Amino acid sequence: MKETALSSQDTSLPDPRAAESAQIEATPQGAALAGALTVRSLPGILPQLEQLDDADLQLDLSALEQIDTAGAYALLRLRKRLGAQGHALSFTDVRPDHDALIARVAQSLPKPDAPEAPARDLMESFAWLGKKVVELGRFMGDLHGMLGLFLARLVTVIRRPSEFRLTALVHHCDQVGLKAVPIVALMGFLIGIVLAFQGSVQLRQFGAEIFVVDLIAISILRELGILLTAIIVAGRTASSYTAAIGSMKMREEIDAMRTLAIDPALALFVPRILALLIVLPILGMVASLTGLIGGALMSWIELGISPGMFVSRLLDDTSLDHVLVGFVKAPVFALIIGVIGCHAGMQVGGNAESLGSQTSSAVVRAIFMVIVVNALFSVFFAIMGI
Repeated sequence: MKETALSSQDTSLPDPRAAESAQIEATPQGAALAGALTVRSLPGILPQLEQLDDADLQLDLSALEQIDTAGAYALLRLRKRLGAQGHALSFTDVRPDHDALIARVAQSLPKPDAPEAPARDLMESFAWLGKKVVELGRFMGDLHGMLGLFLARLVTVIRRPSEFRLTALVHHCDQVGLKAVPIVALMGFLIGIVLAFQGSVQLRQFGAEIFVVDLIAISILRELGILLTAIIVAGRTASSYTAAIGSMKMREEIDAMRTLAIDPALALFVPRILALLIVLPILGMVASLTGLIGGALMSWIELGISPGMFVSRLLDDTSLDHVLVGFVKAPVFALIIGVIGCHAGMQVGGNAESLGSQTSSAVVRAIFMVIVVNALFSVFFAIMGI
């Protein structure tokens, strides 16, 4: 008897799923949604929602007691479908928590892929090209301004040496020059080995192995020694200058320096660029020397040219003009790298993304400008017959 009573009592308990239901009723303004719009009630209410497709609609949600993400998604799909048909769907009298859930689901929906940009016509291509030329002109103007600021502060230092920060200069010479010697020396040594090996393979076909000495000497002393050194220094130093100055700008340290009557150009730019002017020719000399050593070693191994014969051929047939051409480029490359690095640091905004963007841009611009200027030097010296 007790078991029968319990079983009958259990069957009389209400089903929680049956309590979750939603109804749509027509109103003068459109329709009203009542009940619980949840994943359990969606199968019963979806056919009624599909029938709402003939006009603009105001859906009253004041009587909506419960809604979950599935219900919010169903309402958003209804709005999208009506919008595709040229109709509008608006929700009225929405509870704040329901409105927040609908907004959150709308933000979580996948965004459609952006349409491909249409092909530019001729006028748009000219407009794009003109914009890039203007940006390049503005950038070159900024670099000239930075170079002029450095030269002006350098004159100030010459006139008033007491204002110059010698400690900062020594520090930057150590960072830029001394710590770059190993990588520059290794690079020069390997370049000399490669030139000697490749040159011997080609010249052996004509019985002109001895001319590999001239090939190594002219290539390294005139072009590759200082060019590759400048590229390595551009990668190391332009990025470090941009990162250091940009970090100070982000932390408003440069503004604090101006408040304390400290000239940022005199304190930050002059020691850095001057350090490059001092150490880059020295690094170029190190690269050229190790390149000649690597070339002599490979010539001895591959062609049997003894070090004594290599040095004798080098001194007899290599003009001093090749050495001077290489070292004339060094101060120009140093100015380019230093000015671009300092300029990029001053362009950093107030966030880390800007710092990273300017740092990478400084490296690319410095290397590009070094290669372009080296090409101009080559054309100029060829015209002058040097």
